[in-house]
Amino acid sequence: MKGSEFVKKVKRLAESKGVKCELNKERGKGSHQTLHYDDKWTTVRNLKDELKTGTLNAMLKQLGITKDEFL
Repeated sequence: MKGSEFVKKVKRLAESKGVKCELNKERGKGSHQTLHYDDKWTTVRNLKDELKTGTLNAMLKQLGITKDEFL
């Protein structure tokens, strides 16, 4: 899954739950950006690159989203 796909899925999930979700392009160096989900946040690498499984799991954990909710 690419970073952009991850962001889209999290935004859809937030919309269905009525939670605020925002991608902040100013926070982060280079191709890194910050994704805010409710009161939690995570750093998303280059949106064009594939996310490794461990990175994806860590980002979901930081946002408090389970794999079942995400898929």
